[in-house]
Amino acid sequence: MEELIYKEECYKIVGILYEVHKNLGKGFSEIVYKDALEFEFNENDIIYEREKEYSVKYKNSILKHKFYADFIIDNKIILEVKTVDCFNASHYNECLNYLKISGNKLALLVNFNLVSLEYKRIVDSKK
Repeated sequence: MEELIYKEECYKIVGILYEVHKNLGKGFSEIVYKDALEFEFNENDIIYEREKEYSVKYKNSILKHKFYADFIIDNKIILEVKTVDCFNASHYNECLNYLKISGNKLALLVNFNLVSLEYKRIVDSKK
């Protein structure tokens, strides 16, 4: 059985996700959850970047449109925040694209719009 990558870091992040959901519940817009997460990251001394910009390289040039990941934690875990009825293929594909252009191995996709918090670990198996 393979060891989970970034197991300890994810345990701490998921604990924070549950803390935010416990306090806010469902129904707010994404920006409110992002603000609460930023508060908790600061309170817990977690190194992060919010709205991290990534350029897309195509052949020998950089495309004009960019991607913005919600959070990059410890410069290695992407955290993508959603408030949707349920995850769909475009949410997973978005995370896979972030992994591809960032060079990171793990993304956490989280949905705050349910009675119970929903999250998925997305691993780039090519790394």
